Amino acid sequence: MALSTTDKSAIIEKHQQAEADTGSADVQVALMTARITYLTTHMKEHPKDYASRRGLLRLVGQRRRLLKFISGRDPARYRALIASLGLRR
Repeated sequence: MALSTTDKSAIIEKHQQAEADTGSADVQVALMTARITYLTTHMKEHPKDYASRRGLLRLVGQRRRLLKFISGRDPARYRALIASLGLRR
């Protein structure tokens, strides 16, 4: 199982902009990053799982588009998000 409810709640709490914010771009990128790290470890154990590989590549592309959106709207927020998630962009 990828993310438990408590892990997901902790990620949302850490990256939310307001009190009831559960779907902002920052939260979405953080949740996608957690799923991507899980799928990356899964792919190391199961290299021929092509369906999961497709899902992983799709998630990476979707996260890249959201990061591009954030960087265009607020570069300072983008840099802070990249630093907090430990991404190499």
